[in-house]
Amino acid sequence: MSFEEDDRVRLHDEHSEFDGERGTVTQVMETMFGDATYTVSFEEGQESGVSEDALEPVNGESGDAE
Repeated sequence: MSFEEDDRVRLHDEHSEFDGERGTVTQVMETMFGDATYTVSFEEGQESGVSEDALEPVNGESGDAE
């Protein structure tokens, strides 16, 4: 699944200080290999270069996975 700007997501990256937090995709960048990486903004900051497999879509205010 690919994401677009303004999509609500949950980050799953045990090496990130934002692991498990919900955020909003603010930028989509394409790598030279044709893959997408994302910048995700959180209440306390942002994470750049996030791969698609580290993101899970969330819906609504409850933050449940779709």
